Amino acid sequence: MSGRRPRKQMNNINVVPYIDVMLVLLVIFMITAPLVNPGQVELPSVAKAQAVPVEPLEVIVHADGKLRLRDRSQAGGAPRSVSRDELVSAIQESQQQNPDQPVVISADKNVRYEKVMDIMSLMQQNHVKRLGLLAKPGGN
Repeated sequence: MSGRRPRKQMNNINVVPYIDVMLVLLVIFMITAPLVNPGQVELPSVAKAQAVPVEPLEVIVHADGKLRLRDRSQAGGAPRSVSRDELVSAIQESQQQNPDQPVVISADKNVRYEKVMDIMSLMQQNHVKRLGLLAKPGGN
C-alpha cells in the first residue's frame, strides 16, 4: 500500500448558498410588498328604505280573558274592547289595507300562558301575517 488514506465519504451539506438565496428573496419581497395594491372588494350597496316602518296593531290580553285592540299607527289610538270574532275581523280588515302592518300580542304578567297561546293560534288559523309578542325590556 502506498500510504494513501482511504477516501472518506462526504456526508454534510453546505447550506451557505441556500441562505444567500433566501436573503435575496426576502429583500425582494420586502421591497415589492408595499408597492403591490391589495385586491379591493366592491361590495353591493342597498338603497335606504324610503317607507317609514308601520306601527303595529296591539292585541292586549287581560288576566280575566278580556281582549282589547289598539292601533298604534293612529295618533291617540286608545285601546278598544273587542270579542274574539271582532278581533279577527278588525285585524284582517287592517291587514287588507296595509299588509305590512305587524300584529303584536301583549299580556300582563299575571295572564295565564294558555290564554296568550290561544290568541296566537286564533291569529294563525286566520292567516294573520307578521305576528309577534310584545315584551317589556329589562325584566321589571
